[in-house]
Amino acid sequence: MNIKLATFRPPNLENIRQAAKTILAQASDTPCRYSRHLSEMAKATVILKMENLQFTGSFKDRGALVKLLSLTAAQRKQGIIAMSAGNHAQAVAHQAQRLNIPAVIVMPCFTPNIKVERTRSFGAEVIFHGETLDDAIILGKQIAQEKNLNIVHPYDDEQIIAGQGTIALEMLTSHPDLEVLLIPVGGGGLIAGNAIAAKSLCPQIKIVGIQTQRFPSMLQALQGEPIICGSSTIAEGIAVKTPGKLTLSIIRELVDEILLVDEDEIEEAVRLLLEMEKTVVEGAGAAGLAALIKYSERFVGQKVGIILSGGNIDLPILAEIVQRSMVRSNQLVRLEVEIRDVPGALAEVARLIGETKANIIEVRHQREFSCLPLHSAELELVMMTRGVAHLQQIIEVLTKAGYKTRLQSICGTRGDRASTLKFD
Repeated sequence: MNIKLATFRPPNLENIRQAAKTILAQASDTPCRYSRHLSEMAKATVILKMENLQFTGSFKDRGALVKLLSLTAAQRKQGIIAMSAGNHAQAVAHQAQRLNIPAVIVMPCFTPNIKVERTRSFGAEVIFHGETLDDAIILGKQIAQEKNLNIVHPYDDEQIIAGQGTIALEMLTSHPDLEVLLIPVGGGGLIAGNAIAAKSLCPQIKIVGIQTQRFPSMLQALQGEPIICGSSTIAEGIAVKTPGKLTLSIIRELVDEILLVDEDEIEEAVRLLLEMEKTVVEGAGAAGLAALIKYSERFVGQKVGIILSGGNIDLPILAEIVQRSMVRSNQLVRLEVEIRDVPGALAEVARLIGETKANIIEVRHQREFSCLPLHSAELELVMMTRGVAHLQQIIEVLTKAGYKTRLQSICGTRGDRASTLKFD
C-alpha cells in the first residue's frame, strides 16, 4: 500500500503537541544539558539535546511510534515496510515488535553492522539493497505494492515529522531563551518537525540545518540546482540524495539556512563529544557540533541548541576516528630515522626515544627498498607522544645524536602539528 505525497498536509504545533502526549510514556524525554567545555570553546552558550540516549540510539523512536500508533487495526495486520540506513530501521522494528506489527526493513548494503544487528534483534525481516538510502527506498516501494504492506517512510510523512518535532518542544520547555537550533539534515524530517514547533513557539529563533559536503542534496534542492552527491560519508544517517517533497516545502518556508561540513570536521566533533562530554555520537549525530566549530564566529554570544541525533556508531569506526585524531594532534606519529646498518643501532635509537618517555608501538626496519647509501638503513617508528612539544623534543634528541629524521603526516591534517622534516 503506497502513500501518495499529494494527500500529505504539514503538521502544525497542535499536531506536534498531540504527538508529544502520544509518546509521553513510551519514548524518552532525553536530557537537555549545558556544556561548559563546548561553550568555552565556541564562546557561546551550548545546550546539547541527547537523542543518542534514546532506547534505539536515535531520535527516530519518536516519529516511528507516532506513525505506527496512527495505523488502523487492519493496517497493522497487513504489516509495514520501512527503508532506512539504520536508525529509522531500528526504531520502526522496535516499535513494531512492541505493537505486534509484522515488519520488513530494506537497508543499504553498507549499513554499519551494529544497526543491522539491532534491527534484526527486534524481529524484523531485513533485506539489503543498493548503496544508499535512495536505492533502498526504490525497492521498498516495489515490495510494498507486491505484498500490500504499509510504508513507514523515513522522513516524508506528516506523522513522522510531527513525532520528530517533539524534540523542540522539550528543548524550549527546558531552555525557552534558545536563540539558535543546529539540526542535521538528511531527508528533512527532523528539521521540518522541529522548525514547525520552534518557530511556532519562538518566531525569532534561528533554525540552521547541517549537511555534509558530500551529500548537500537539500541545499541543492533549495537553490534549484541539480542533485550531485558523493558515494560515501562518515555521516551515513544523513546521506540522502532525494530530499522529501513535503519536508522541502517546510524547510523552504521555516529554515533560515543550511551549512555544510566536511568529513574531518565531523570526525573531530565525534571525538570532542567522546572526550569532553563522555558521550558516544555517530557521524550524522555530531554534524551540528561540527558546524558550530567550523562556523563559530556566527554564533558567538548566542544560546545555541544542538540536537545530537544518534549514537549508533560501529566500534571499529569509532576506534579509527580516535586514532586519526591522535595523528592530527601528533599524539600518534610515524617517524623515519636514518641509521647505520650495524648491530646495536636500533637499540641506540630506542634508548634515546625511551629517555624522552615516548612509547614505541611499532618498528619497521628497511634496507632494500630505500634510496639511502649502502650500509645504511631506514627505521619507521610509530610512537605515542604527549603532543607537538614532546615530538619536537624527540626529534631534537635524535638530531643531537647525529640521526636524520623525517616525520610522516596524513593528508588533510588540521590543527597543531610539527613540521615535516626531511633527510639531509
